[in-house]
Amino acid sequence: MSLDGAVAPLLDALTRMLAAQRHLHPIHLEQLKLTVGDAEAPLQAVFDAFPESGSPVDDGVRTSMDLTLKALSAFREVPQDPEGIFQAYRALRYAPYAMETLYPAASESPAVSDFFLEEARQGDAAFAERLAAPQPNTGVFHVENERGSKGGYSFYVPEYYDPAETYPVVVALHGGAGHGRGFLWTWLKEARSRGIILISPTARGDTWALMGPDIDSENLEAILEDVRARWSINEERMLLTGMSDGGTFTYVSGLRAASPFSHLAPIAASFHPMMPELIDNPKIAGRPIYLTHGTHDWMFDVEVAHLANQILGSMGADITFREISDLAHTYPRDENPRILGWFLGT
Repeated sequence: MSLDGAVAPLLDALTRMLAAQRHLHPIHLEQLKLTVGDAEAPLQAVFDAFPESGSPVDDGVRTSMDLTLKALSAFREVPQDPEGIFQAYRALRYAPYAMETLYPAASESPAVSDFFLEEARQGDAAFAERLAAPQPNTGVFHVENERGSKGGYSFYVPEYYDPAETYPVVVALHGGAGHGRGFLWTWLKEARSRGIILISPTARGDTWALMGPDIDSENLEAILEDVRARWSINEERMLLTGMSDGGTFTYVSGLRAASPFSHLAPIAASFHPMMPELIDNPKIAGRPIYLTHGTHDWMFDVEVAHLANQILGSMGADITFREISDLAHTYPRDENPRILGWFLGT
């Protein structure tokens, strides 16, 4: 069996899991379990037959299959009760690490490479040639960011990086109880397709510094300086975005006058009317902010987004507000292209 043939059930299972993640809601769990359930048996059959060749790519694919099967099994056991949604989140946390171990196969499998590209780039032979000849020090890296660690970061530099050009930067902040190493994969496809340097830090504490001293902003700026020293970035195109607690910290850190970010995109974030007053010397007037929230967000009611839109807009922020009618408290990956169109001015 070819590598493309072997990974077909894996890519199908990952696609289904990402679709389930997009539509996570406490009342839809049983329906979502049905949408991913029949992906398990075909993947298990391929996994059982997949050889242990010892090659790094094959071993990565095998590990990705194993992690995906663990996710499918855990998701199948999610109960339909008030705690079920949290078990669903935990089950789907296998998915980004399955993508991490699969990614090296993109150099050998067109199917895997296309999985990590936006649709407009899939099947683009000229673009595939650029990806197939990676420049030194490009791809995915982790700096003191092993799972369970705090304060490190993971990042991606496009394989076709050219030091003569400048590259936009996206810094993506995970949600509460999340980790930067996993959250990187929320944006990898778009960064790889559009030529973006992507940085996904991990909070220094259990979550971002939303209470007490701000121990994270200084770390974000140090990470940026580290990246800036080694790669050529576009200082006028630097986006800070985040999900849930990461979205709230996007406000807290990004609205500071000292913030290096040109654009902010909080997603499913909390907001309090006093927040602008609690930020030291806030820079709000004229700030481009893309605010995304789900109508059915059960953790932070959509009214907090309406409040943010009203208050920040009245203070002169340049706000784009997207209320998504079928979204609960989960990450809308399908919103990434719109955010990037706004951010890049395309």
